[in-house]
Amino acid sequence: MYPERVSDASALEREFAQLFNKVERLHSRTSITELSGGLTNRNFLIQTVEDKYVARVSSNSSSLLSIDRGSEYINSTIAGNGKVGAEVLDYLPGEGLLLISYIKGKTYGADDVGANLGRIAKSLRGLHALDAFDHEFNMFTTQRNYQSIVKEQGFRLPDGYVDFAPQVADIKAAMAVLFEGLVPCNNDLLPGNFIDDGEKIWLIDYEYAGNNDACFEIGNVWAEAFLPLDALEELVSAYYGGHRPEKVARAWLWALMAKYGWTLWASIQNSISDLDFDFWEWGMSKYDLARSEFTSDYFTQALVHVTEK
Repeated sequence: MYPERVSDASALEREFAQLFNKVERLHSRTSITELSGGLTNRNFLIQTVEDKYVARVSSNSSSLLSIDRGSEYINSTIAGNGKVGAEVLDYLPGEGLLLISYIKGKTYGADDVGANLGRIAKSLRGLHALDAFDHEFNMFTTQRNYQSIVKEQGFRLPDGYVDFAPQVADIKAAMAVLFEGLVPCNNDLLPGNFIDDGEKIWLIDYEYAGNNDACFEIGNVWAEAFLPLDALEELVSAYYGGHRPEKVARAWLWALMAKYGWTLWASIQNSISDLDFDFWEWGMSKYDLARSEFTSDYFTQALVHVTEK
């Protein structure tokens, strides 16, 4: 389900025994293996006499990052019941523990995303057809909130970041023209959040899940895999069942907003996270792309195409 991380099993047992002992089905555990991939939590593969499970333990950064663990639990449950994501098996809200089923399959990398766009589109349609999620996710709101936090807390702000406020306003106005409503979205489908069991592609990790524009999901999938523009066109066509230039433009603009917004997510994490990860470098790679796209000819074209049907 996730790549494994080399860890001292006995040290993990000492660190988490008290927590895991609060879940009855984990009493018979025979091993604990830390998994890679979590940037706002730690993930563990727990083998018991009966089965395998994945435990997600929240880090201390949830509140500043606009993560609502109660909503994550609700939305994960909806996705699991809909056979789109892993099944939720237990939740300890005061302890930051979410226990989910283990999905046996291949965890994707960027190349896998690019090679399976049609199948991914099918999984996205399945997710977007579920019952409504717990709340709305809007990157305009999220980006604005992150910017306020960065300013109030004195965190690092990339050079020239606020200079793109006019372009953000242009995107927001253009998006309102052909708005078609909200659907339940994951909103954070990095390549590592796709699990392919050979028959279907599962979608995991619902920290940022909420009702959103489907094109945000499509654009973010494309952006997180760093794929070329023709791959976005292919994904949009597979999702909508035909050539939709206005949806390509919409997904591209949402992808740009995602890069711009996640840049400040990285700034916050760079200041507060205790994980061993270079969040600033990760964020600057997003920002460098966003900055080049805000000033590109395609940006102007996309603003026009997104309003044409």
